[in-house]
Amino acid sequence: MASGGGENNTQVYPPSSASQNGAYVTSMQQYKEMHKQSIEDPASFWSKIIEDFGFHFETPPNRDKFLEYNFDVTKGPIDIKWMQGAKTNVCYNVLDRNVKNGLGDNIAFYWEGNDPGDHSTITYGQLLKEVCKFSNVLKSLGVKKGDRVAIYMPMIVELVVAMLACARIGAMHSIVFGGFSADSLAGRMLDAKSAVLITADGVYRGAKLVDLKKISDDAVDVCKTKGFDVSTMVVVRHLGSKSVDNGAEVNSPTPKRPCYSLSTNMVSGRDRWWHEIMEGVSDQCDTEWLDAEDPLFMLYTSGSTGTPKGVVHTQAGYLLYAATTFKYVFDYHPGDIYWCTADVGWITGHSYVVYGPMASGATSVMFEGVPTYPDEGRCWDIVDKYKVNSIYTAPTLIRTLMKYGDAPIKKYSRKSLRVLGTVGEPINPEAWLFYYHKIGDGRSPIVDTFWQTETGGHTMTPLPGATPLKPGSCTFPFFGIEPAVVNDKGEELEGVCEGYLVFKKPWPGVMRTVYGNHPRYEGTYFKQFPGYYKTGDGCRRDEDGYYWITGRMDDMFNVSGHLLSTAEIESALIEHPKVAEAAAVAYPHKTKGECCYSFVTLIEGAEFNETLISELRSHVRTKIGPFAAAEVVHNAPGLPKTRSGKIMRRVLRKIAKNDHDLGDVSTMADSSVVDVLFANRPDVNV
Repeated sequence: MASGGGENNTQVYPPSSASQNGAYVTSMQQYKEMHKQSIEDPASFWSKIIEDFGFHFETPPNRDKFLEYNFDVTKGPIDIKWMQGAKTNVCYNVLDRNVKNGLGDNIAFYWEGNDPGDHSTITYGQLLKEVCKFSNVLKSLGVKKGDRVAIYMPMIVELVVAMLACARIGAMHSIVFGGFSADSLAGRMLDAKSAVLITADGVYRGAKLVDLKKISDDAVDVCKTKGFDVSTMVVVRHLGSKSVDNGAEVNSPTPKRPCYSLSTNMVSGRDRWWHEIMEGVSDQCDTEWLDAEDPLFMLYTSGSTGTPKGVVHTQAGYLLYAATTFKYVFDYHPGDIYWCTADVGWITGHSYVVYGPMASGATSVMFEGVPTYPDEGRCWDIVDKYKVNSIYTAPTLIRTLMKYGDAPIKKYSRKSLRVLGTVGEPINPEAWLFYYHKIGDGRSPIVDTFWQTETGGHTMTPLPGATPLKPGSCTFPFFGIEPAVVNDKGEELEGVCEGYLVFKKPWPGVMRTVYGNHPRYEGTYFKQFPGYYKTGDGCRRDEDGYYWITGRMDDMFNVSGHLLSTAEIESALIEHPKVAEAAAVAYPHKTKGECCYSFVTLIEGAEFNETLISELRSHVRTKIGPFAAAEVVHNAPGLPKTRSGKIMRRVLRKIAKNDHDLGDVSTMADSSVVDVLFANRPDVNV
């Protein structure tokens, strides 16, 4: 993949002396030794990690039963057990343990609201009391160990309180991103049989008001039509409603923004206000000690069949892996300020807003708003305001910011930044270089992380003080990860190669099952390549052993016998100075079988014309080969994306074929872009 920016695509960026100074891992030799031990002697390696963190186990792990597993579906059911028989509690380890270690007065979260004037802080000690109170509330509502609690909330502190309260009493939380539709929320509650729903009255996303309570009401009604009753809905007064509380102040860890146009309908006997139900409740709550393999949470992710899968993560292994990846990948040290821009409704928010940072006693920024609101400099305003040392964000945001040039960035110093991270999709080299040079001023290493909802934490990633970086490469495996590249027959490939990325052994954070459907778990991840965990992603390994993610295997297509990666084509398109973002999909071709249909979003002021189309085709031919050049180039002022920033290529394939039956688009952030794309669709004759 080309690096763009006029630099040679073989350029390697070694760790600076500043990045190595004080880092946990300071050389590739040290990394290789640690990685080797993590594969060959996982019990010793992870036991030392547990000791270093000082995690509390009510019943310690048994070294003789530290890991037992079957990864080969042909030899029996897939079964993975880490530290079975040990007893612990995740909430205790991220709250009580930190308070007992003297961190009670340390800030757990700087909360930054949608508007720059909205902000608050909460310490570990304050958070522990709020969590204990809500744990008692849940128990008073009849919630017990093993129950599933649905959470549908904005990025507010009460969201963290709710999920940790579930963890404290042994209930599974099922967090649904606050941008999903009522039908999507209902489908997840029905699958999990969640009789309790925790939500909020509403939230602003930029200038847009989202009525979360109304969506929740509609979802509960859908559940009822399917024969399932949601017995209790707890509602956080986040925005306020004059018709209900007359503007009275509500005691809450998150300031509320008055919005008197929002009228909240509370259903008698079912709905309870958070602030009312928390009043007078004890801030002491005993911990439920749980087996290491008891479930911690479930989180729904997209399935190839269109039916979401309830990914189940368990207690000790998930916490251990989230904490370890956070510490080493961001090289977190006490006193650092860390900011992950993800929503907690996604796995990135679970692992790297809440559980991973809190297990380290970290101080984090929790951001409710939109990174480009009220202007495109908001991110760097927040970085300067809180003196953020590490930022973790998505390539789509970086590419969005590229459209606005340097000015919104250079208004702010950003001097506190020490580590830059990316998540969610492969980052193209052009965006990598922009991030590195323009945002990091060439002094902050980029940790380009590859992982999934199913993996629980980073699986392929650089380490800031050790790994020489190649723009666009996720570099090498994290501790405990043994990758392989296989062909479609499941045969391992050696040296320089391209194929399917698989993992050969379990790591502590790997998912254990699909909720209520273990056969689907086995079929999705273990059936095609027995003995391996199938990531579903393609990758290539270069001559230096670096791994490059080429995208989902279903985001690849075959042109005249050439297997092409959408990510590789998109990277080539984005290298053109007038292109801000690009997406490529397969399109039926009479003679080639499939051809490339590309969508391009231009920078402000650029003109879409035949000259530009010719330049783009020529550039792709030069960078990849004639077979990769787009048969169709579509002018796309915007691309359909989920609220987490992922391009919805399924929708783009429909638009390419002029098929207006788009299916479920409830996760789309802005559906208006679809109408524009259909209007701009060129005449196609291939």
